[in-house]
Amino acid sequence: MTSPRPRTPWPRALAYLLGAAGLLVLAAAGVAAVRVVASLEPVADFLRAYPGDSTLPDFVTPGIPAWVSWTHFLNAFFLVLIIRSGLRVRNEKVAGGLWSSKRVKKRRMSLALWGHIAVDVLWLVNGVVFVVLLFASGHWARIVPTSADVFPNALSALIQYASFDWPTHDGWTNYNALQQLSYFAIVFLAAPLAAITGFRLSAFWPRQSERLSALFPERIAKALHWPTMLFFVAFVVVHVGLVLTTGILRNLNTMYAGNDGDGWLGFGIFALSVVALVVGWFAIRNDAWIAAFARRFGDVRLRK
Repeated sequence: MTSPRPRTPWPRALAYLLGAAGLLVLAAAGVAAVRVVASLEPVADFLRAYPGDSTLPDFVTPGIPAWVSWTHFLNAFFLVLIIRSGLRVRNEKVAGGLWSSKRVKKRRMSLALWGHIAVDVLWLVNGVVFVVLLFASGHWARIVPTSADVFPNALSALIQYASFDWPTHDGWTNYNALQQLSYFAIVFLAAPLAAITGFRLSAFWPRQSERLSALFPERIAKALHWPTMLFFVAFVVVHVGLVLTTGILRNLNTMYAGNDGDGWLGFGIFALSVVALVVGWFAIRNDAWIAAFARRFGDVRLRK
């Protein structure tokens, strides 16, 4: 029996194009439907009553502090490395190198996994610094809801986004309610969940404690860890897309240059940060680079 002939590239490309066209048609139909719903009098009244953002407490001052800019960049940098190293760990068939602890000889792992865990730790340290400064400065009220009206305002913002009649974006003074809930979920829900499940799956979990392992089974950690990463990826895609389409220069100045103008300084800093992200993306794939740091914390053996 002969094996089936492989599909030629052009039918596959045509299938992708038709699929993309179908998705665009469905998206356009969805936007049109939401516009019709938004024009109905009860919905229009709802949108007027809840324009999309909640009023901040009086102690919150406008502006983005410098520490927010730095921790934001480091969060993005480490998150990109976490995603890249996580994909490598998930798909790697043969380890390019091995790391073993000098103190606990039975504790060993691939260099790819060691690099993933090392970046996780740096990401968590940066997150702790961010949260401490967040509450010390009073800036916390920008991402932690302080009023129940955040929920109807978030629904209002969602309707406005879905209808392409987007809410006014002014991150310098206030996030809209949907942004606020999204940032809260990332910082206080998704990040801790990723850390806890990652620790459960790592070689550092106290496996000798049967009680702890029974309370938090490995299968549950596996079931949660991967979807949490996908949630981060989806958030990043939407977040970056909105930054680029809701006033790119002003948004980048707000986050990177510490001002509310529309000059090119923020864009320049952002461009340099993208270069750093690209370098990090390729660096975390290189076992020799990972080994240079891993040797400081254990024994390393590279595969020849």
